[in-house]
Amino acid sequence: MQYSSLDQFLKQAGGSLSKGPVALIFAEDQAEIDSTIRHHADTGFPEILVFMPKAFALAEDVAPTVHRIDHDLAQGDTLQSTINKMIAAAPGIWMYYCYNAEYLFYPFCETRTIGEMLAFHTEERRDAMLSYVVDLYAGDLWQYPDAVSLEDAHMDKSGYYALARNDPANHNHPKERQLDFFGGLRWRYEEHIPAARRKIDRIALFKSRAGLELRDDHTFNDEEYNTYACPWHHNLTASIVSFRTAKALKRNPGSTFDIHTFKWHNSTPFEWHSRQLLDLGLMEPGQWF
Repeated sequence: MQYSSLDQFLKQAGGSLSKGPVALIFAEDQAEIDSTIRHHADTGFPEILVFMPKAFALAEDVAPTVHRIDHDLAQGDTLQSTINKMIAAAPGIWMYYCYNAEYLFYPFCETRTIGEMLAFHTEERRDAMLSYVVDLYAGDLWQYPDAVSLEDAHMDKSGYYALARNDPANHNHPKERQLDFFGGLRWRYEEHIPAARRKIDRIALFKSRAGLELRDDHTFNDEEYNTYACPWHHNLTASIVSFRTAKALKRNPGSTFDIHTFKWHNSTPFEWHSRQLLDLGLMEPGQWF
């Protein structure tokens, strides 16, 4: 079903949000929209909302399975305000958000659904989950000039690190159980990335509630939502493998001519399996076995 606005969707189909988890996919361009939807449908999301411009097309097998909402990031529609509107309209359910050409992986996702994973996370009294945005890029930019290729996808196998997240309201003391994470293309090509956009952490999975708001830096106004674990033990974390940074670097006139390949000595083919991300320490199974 297609809707002309989020308001129309909430008026006509808001009842579909009575249960979660709900996936919100924001299409910035036409790269891999269909594969993004299929991937998240395969993980078990019962409801998928796709925010995309009217001119973008969906494959015939995909279109009937999603709620398509007219939304154009290039024309000023924002992800932040849209998610906050969703939170206010549907409190008490798990939500997830990503862009096109981004793919969620969590521990054992090949055999366990997103619902099973979030049920366990909820039992651990967690209302949000930290995810790391792991950059993907085509190995051959001559063959794939937009840097997007599912068959030739590569990632960095090292070069990730974390720094304390200081609190300006508390004399810049480090915030409890919060870190800023860096790595991937945003680290290797940081001269082309604004400082405020270099972090790779995103609270992409969260439980909506009254008063909760997403901030511009992918964190929430409830500081507990921004923590990587509870005070007692490690919790689950997830990864979102993403072509988004590679696409931007190759489309930006200020960087595209400086980049002939994204591959370096720490590149490795992406295997499209959670085990690879677990082995590289790019997500945490916590107490879930």
